[in-house]
Amino acid sequence: MTTSTTIGSNGTTVSQTLLDTMNGTSSSSSASSSTSKTGAQSASDLQNTFLTLLVTQLKNQDPTNPADSSQMTSQLAQINTVTGIGQLNTSLTSLATQLSAGQSTQAALLIGSTVLAPGSDVSVSKGTASSFGVQLANDVSDLNLVVKNSSGQIVNTIKLGAQSAGVVPVTNWTPTDTNGATLPDGSYTITAQGTINGAAATAPTLSASQVQSVVQQTDGTPGLKLANGKTVGLTSVASIL
Repeated sequence: MTTSTTIGSNGTTVSQTLLDTMNGTSSSSSASSSTSKTGAQSASDLQNTFLTLLVTQLKNQDPTNPADSSQMTSQLAQINTVTGIGQLNTSLTSLATQLSAGQSTQAALLIGSTVLAPGSDVSVSKGTASSFGVQLANDVSDLNLVVKNSSGQIVNTIKLGAQSAGVVPVTNWTPTDTNGATLPDGSYTITAQGTINGAAATAPTLSASQVQSVVQQTDGTPGLKLANGKTVGLTSVASIL
């Protein structure tokens, strides 16, 4: 049922819906219908409704009991705030769209490039090993990479010594065992161990692979499909070789 409210001594009536709109107490049906509009449109409609009601109230107010100007000023400030938030949301949405398009362009430029991304796999073929690396959050005084074969046996330990924080790429390692013999073709894994302020520590390792294509991930961001079968986000790329 629609109710009305009398304003002023002249008996001018204003619908309850209009008053609810001004006071932000509209029914759920009104709220649901407003969600179909953009933030800027809803704020603009609300502002126009408020101004219409304000003018009507001023025209019909009782001279002996005028409307509280401080309340009207406060309500008008709230309307302006809603308008500003709506415009800000529109700007942020536009900015997010532009950033997403920019990321997609950057990702496409990496197709065909070899990148270092989170992983522990190293492939050996004809006496040559694929590149790999380590991501260090802190400086280490003694960095070692432990190489294991597919059976989990340690075949070698690569001593890299002291290293600064950041990406430490290894691009020219000759795949040999502890006796200097060339490792057979196959897949190997690496783990990183280091020393920080005299205490043992570990660090995430990186594997090299070629970017084959760009795909859209479930969260809408671009992902890089690698030759090793993995898909990684653009921000996961530690280095481009």
